[in-house]
Amino acid sequence: MRTVIAGGHGRIALRLERLLAARGDEVAGLVRHPGQGDDLRAAGAEPLVCDLESAPVEEVAAHLAGADAAVFAAGAGPGSGAGRKDTVDRAAAVLFADAAERAGVRRFLVVSSMGADPGHRGDEVFDVYLRAKGAADTDVLARAGLDVTVLRPGALTDDPGTGRVRLEASTGRGGVSRDDVAAVLAELLDTPATAGLTLELVAGPTPVAVAVKAVAGN
Repeated sequence: MRTVIAGGHGRIALRLERLLAARGDEVAGLVRHPGQGDDLRAAGAEPLVCDLESAPVEEVAAHLAGADAAVFAAGAGPGSGAGRKDTVDRAAAVLFADAAERAGVRRFLVVSSMGADPGHRGDEVFDVYLRAKGAADTDVLARAGLDVTVLRPGALTDDPGTGRVRLEASTGRGGVSRDDVAAVLAELLDTPATAGLTLELVAGPTPVAVAVKAVAGN
């Protein structure tokens, strides 16, 4: 299985790349800067230099050619302004979905955010972020050419993963380690029956594989 990850140098993406490479999958990550490539190679992933804020859809689609799945894990980052929340968290997600459709890649995962809502009110940067994420989720989920699962983690931590989570349509507020987010994404890639679902994720008592099977109806 070949998976291409947008935001390939992100803290969740690098963890996911390690997991996928360790189980024998082929994995590539889109990065903005060539200097980030060594970190991806160390994780077992192929770096693909591509700036989703400026690349044409044809270029992104070429990077996705031959892939079995795509994961949008990019984000403007906590220090960015409102403008980049729109160009990265919304527009880049839409572009990546456009490219996946062009390349014939059906399986598509989105790392979103708890509270994402295109109708979210407020003028602070975080309000703009939640609107951007919500708008991207709505756009991508509506596409007939993609089998989409949207994952909305709670507050992210760098604590070691426990391998146990709560994964539901609505979990309530809570935190979750990036290790466990990556583990859930890896499991979701293997569970196409979750297509069409928007799932919230926090720390919890249920082993990752069991939690994913439960939401898939297995």
